[in-house]
Amino acid sequence: MTTVSRRAALSPRQLTRTGERLSFVYLERCTVHRDANAITAEDADGTTHIPSATIGTLLLGPGTRITHQAMSVLGETGAAVCWVGEQGVRYYAGGRALSRSSALAEAQAVQWANPRSRLAVARAMYRLRFPDEDPAGLTRQELLGREGSRVKDCYRAQSARTGVPWRGRRYTPGDFASGDPVNQAVTAAAQCMYGIAHAVVASLGCSPALGFIHSGHELSFVLDIADLYKTEIGIPLAFDVAAEDEEDIGPRTRRALRDRISETSLLDRCVNDIKRLLLPQASAAGTTGDDLDVVTLQSDRGHTVAAGHNYGSETGDYDVYGDVELSW
Repeated sequence: MTTVSRRAALSPRQLTRTGERLSFVYLERCTVHRDANAITAEDADGTTHIPSATIGTLLLGPGTRITHQAMSVLGETGAAVCWVGEQGVRYYAGGRALSRSSALAEAQAVQWANPRSRLAVARAMYRLRFPDEDPAGLTRQELLGREGSRVKDCYRAQSARTGVPWRGRRYTPGDFASGDPVNQAVTAAAQCMYGIAHAVVASLGCSPALGFIHSGHELSFVLDIADLYKTEIGIPLAFDVAAEDEEDIGPRTRRALRDRISETSLLDRCVNDIKRLLLPQASAAGTTGDDLDVVTLQSDRGHTVAAGHNYGSETGDYDVYGDVELSW
């Protein structure tokens, strides 16, 4: 058996890009194991093989068991893993980033650390959600007020379009069945979108916690990204599902959302939106560098130098690399 230290590292080019993956795969009442670089789902009907590198998020429903080897291959390929219940979906765990570059993570930290740039990104997110309105000059309070009004308008418009009565958003954490059918559909769609957004954020190497609109939670940035598509995809789809039938709202919402994500190429769009938000100039030039597998060392005046080299001189405390003096 090979150990982790002896196993060859996967390069970004060996992994399926986030935008090319299945949005999510839902499994229940089965045992999930590993066969080479695929995962297997074994139940009473037999065994199904699923290439692990094609999965964005694996949703494990009631009655599932997963082995250590299966989690190992999912971690190696950067797939996110969620344990979900019969009455809703909740995100618990995720795999490692597909990208080995820290370019997006560093850009996110820089944008987040400055109050002005943090507000600028929040405005850019609002502009992505509602392109017919220019949020330039709006304060955070004004952004929140306008966003709330637009979401309420969306609920009313979808109710009128589908004929499904809307009496307001009602959701009790931990009690999925307490809401009416359309509220259950909205909850199921939202929680699936959170899992998908978390998978994309993690696969790009970004920090799930550093949000530009949400704050104070380990998934703040995930909530930011998932909300970009709430009024366009999540809410309309929930009303469509509720209008068809009131039975099996959760499973039908997940299946419908999976199909809608595939039809709209949402994963690819989500990746591009994050890059444009965090590295707008580099993204426009196609040079985000997120597929690089390079380690450098930080030096003075914003310079970086190659890693894997000893910069200590034989005679003193410093050495010179190019025009950069390194000292300790």
